[in-house]
Amino acid sequence: MPPAYISRPSLAHPQHEITTDEICADIARAHHDHPRLAALLRIARATKVATRRFTRPLGDRTISGDAPITERNAAAYHDAARLAATAAARALAQTGLEPTDIDCVITSHTTSWTVPGLDVHLLDELGIRRDVRRVPMSTLGCVGGAQALVKAVDHVAAYPGSRVLVVVAEALSSVYNHADTTTESMIYKALFGDSAGAFVVTDTPLGPGLEVDSVWEYVLPVSRDRYRGRLDATGLHFLSTKAATESTTDVMPALHEFLDRAGIDTPEFVAVHPGGPRIIADAERGLGIDQEPGVDDEAKMTRHSWASLRQRGNLGGVAILDVLARTYDDPPAEGARGVLFAFGPGFATAACTATWRDQGRLPA
Repeated sequence: MPPAYISRPSLAHPQHEITTDEICADIARAHHDHPRLAALLRIARATKVATRRFTRPLGDRTISGDAPITERNAAAYHDAARLAATAAARALAQTGLEPTDIDCVITSHTTSWTVPGLDVHLLDELGIRRDVRRVPMSTLGCVGGAQALVKAVDHVAAYPGSRVLVVVAEALSSVYNHADTTTESMIYKALFGDSAGAFVVTDTPLGPGLEVDSVWEYVLPVSRDRYRGRLDATGLHFLSTKAATESTTDVMPALHEFLDRAGIDTPEFVAVHPGGPRIIADAERGLGIDQEPGVDDEAKMTRHSWASLRQRGNLGGVAILDVLARTYDDPPAEGARGVLFAFGPGFATAACTATWRDQGRLPA
């Protein structure tokens, strides 16, 4: 396939920084009589997330309060759309492109339902051409950023010379809901954060960055129940089964087949979705990297994923964009080949192989 180039992702993080200590205190307040409270708090702290950003204060009724689904849904979409427009405007400014230069808009957004969607909102907010191609995606969850990248690369291959704007936004604080008392819900309370990210994909470089040479999509057989969403009167809930913890390991044989076809034995850099400590660690084992005993997370090939998890939490589909931005700020060597991949409900995986290029056209 012809090469495609990714601009550095631009991120928009909301203002309210919430610590894990604050979340554990809130869980203890709301569930003081839970028979396993001490164990649940230990599990919440084991996520390794120190801080995350929410679009609203932790005490807002649409987060830790009793707001019904209609109010939670409206708040989540309003907040995510605002972050999305900010991230998209920054991505355009960073690449030196005007909104009218964009030929296709690809969006991913899962945490609230709305019609029309985020794609139409961005056309109005940014002044993008009305005849632009649109690819709205709304059920992908954590794989959304990587899946959108795959679709953008496919579009550039199909339409040479086109410029694709990818925008991903999630208000995962809308899943923070004290109506849930399961172990999984307590983990998600401590794990998730809010954010938006955007980047541009072209067939000519817009500056130093990744040159994508192959893309891949995969759904693990008979795995629909491992990670899934549920709606009720109180809001959106994410559920997972015991088998979910094995999903990263289960997908590794298929990922290795993809890497073999791409000519990569051992990657020279890795950008993996920071969905949680188990996901990153299983990816390391599956790829045979960072296995030396006693290696600090900050010295690993996956260091950007660990840093993103610790400082931002799991940002859903935006998370891989945060990892990618950190990779651009601390890049591999010229010519290094590596892999980017993320996971989501399904159990779905999207990936690409790419080469780091130091040279490219920089904005004037």
